[in-house]
Amino acid sequence: MKNTSLSAAMLQAKCPRCRKGDLFPTSVFSYTKLSEINGKCPECEATITPEPDFFYGAMYISYAFSVALMVNVSILVTYFFDRPDTMVYVWTVLAANILLVPLMLRYSKVLYLYGLGKLSYDPDALKK
Repeated sequence: MKNTSLSAAMLQAKCPRCRKGDLFPTSVFSYTKLSEINGKCPECEATITPEPDFFYGAMYISYAFSVALMVNVSILVTYFFDRPDTMVYVWTVLAANILLVPLMLRYSKVLYLYGLGKLSYDPDALKK
């Protein structure tokens, strides 16, 4: 059985304990059920949500993603257009946020769970 690396498991939004089960009931790129996360891993039955409001802290990571996106989009707009109108900045940042909201919300939860969750990798988790 091949072990999944930490970075691959995080990119694929897999369970931190077994790195096989999905964290989300729908695709990471889906706009449906954005805030829903599986309570237990479908593979190893590990409790993914340790307490009811655990993922509220992920909002700080999501906010950082939004700020980074706003700064990068603003830099790109300034680079490609010579002194654009303020509304060009507003509309491009808004469009980028709408397009990337599923990724930012979901990966903020993934990073929060891997960083502050109490689950650690157990290669034998599926055998138990």
